[in-house]
Amino acid sequence: MAYNPGYGQPGAAGGQLEIGHGPYPSIGPGGAISPQVHQWFRAVDKDQSGFITANELKSALVNAQGQTFSEAACKLMIGMFDKDNSGHVNVEEFDKLYTYVNQWLAVFKTYDLDQSGSIEEPELSKALSQMGFRFSPDFVSFIVKRCDSKDGKISVDSFIVLCVQMQRFTEAFRVRDTQQNGTVTLGFEEFLKVALSCSL
Repeated sequence: MAYNPGYGQPGAAGGQLEIGHGPYPSIGPGGAISPQVHQWFRAVDKDQSGFITANELKSALVNAQGQTFSEAACKLMIGMFDKDNSGHVNVEEFDKLYTYVNQWLAVFKTYDLDQSGSIEEPELSKALSQMGFRFSPDFVSFIVKRCDSKDGKISVDSFIVLCVQMQRFTEAFRVRDTQQNGTVTLGFEEFLKVALSCSL
């Protein structure tokens, strides 16, 4: 299958809890949620409400730099798995969220070639290229700056947010790219609708 200019197939599908330090199957025998996931859920659920909020998730997840995940990443992940729009996730939704984060972490580790715990611009460029995107070096530099990277390095939580947003925008673009030639024509309101629906 030929790739179109600009984008290819949708992106590959990654006390305190450092998610992703091994292949932890979240589903136990018989399809039930494993006791380990239940244990992690109780550890993250600080107020023991039976639900996890974005703030609880933020205080529980740390990246390789020893910093908690960004607020944007935690809100994004809660929002993706909060099926009833309650603002929090239950243990079943947390189980899916946990698996999702670990999948992205595995992708992140694939491109973190120097195993530094962060992705630098050349590594990000290679990652995006292998995901099927055809971006200029200038655009990749723009993405790195857009990720609030002060030192030119992207942490795993920023990488997850970036990839999810890229996937959302790509899907929205594909729907409108009826000729599959990498070009669309949008009115101003339609552009705003796409931008607002794909953003956090």
